[in-house]
Amino acid sequence: MAGRRWMSVWYILTAPLMLWDAGYCLMRPRSMVGGDLHWIWPVYDFYGKVDHVYGVQAFENGDGFANAAAVLNVIENIFAILYLWFTHICPSEFAPLAGYTGSAMTLAKTLLYVFQEYFCGFCAIGHNTLSGMVLYWILPNLAWTTISILIMYHLGKDIQSAMKTASSLSTTTSPPSSNGLNKQSNGHARNSSSKCEK
Repeated sequence: MAGRRWMSVWYILTAPLMLWDAGYCLMRPRSMVGGDLHWIWPVYDFYGKVDHVYGVQAFENGDGFANAAAVLNVIENIFAILYLWFTHICPSEFAPLAGYTGSAMTLAKTLLYVFQEYFCGFCAIGHNTLSGMVLYWILPNLAWTTISILIMYHLGKDIQSAMKTASSLSTTTSPPSSNGLNKQSNGHARNSSSKCEK
């Protein structure tokens, strides 16, 4: 488990942030400047001027990209929460699959966000200075991309090892045991804990 602790820390730190971001998008215009809920998202008054996808103009023009990405944020975080649940609360061999799926969605959404901006000629961020673009847009997206890839790599290896173990066990006379599968999951629990039993 220690070898995967950094993944749990990442999910614990980023899940609230991503849900907060999704909340801003899905609660517009109430979350925007002048709205009764803007006090929850005051930083977006600034960030909407950095990235116009979050800005007033995009909302007034009916641009649905931010809201579509926000819905994906919610789905990604369901998988992140499932990973934490299956790893720390109700141990299950499904933990690697949940974490891998959530990170794959995060990676795909981030790349879509980047390529959409590239193919529109940097229509939402091109007005920034180079330093501002690097600090507020490039570095955050680089972080999401890099860490998502790292999580997919490590959990993908866990899943592959579990599949190999299951395949080898299926060739023996004894039925596959949950013990064999989970030893290859690098610390993901062998069986559901008693608190998770029906």
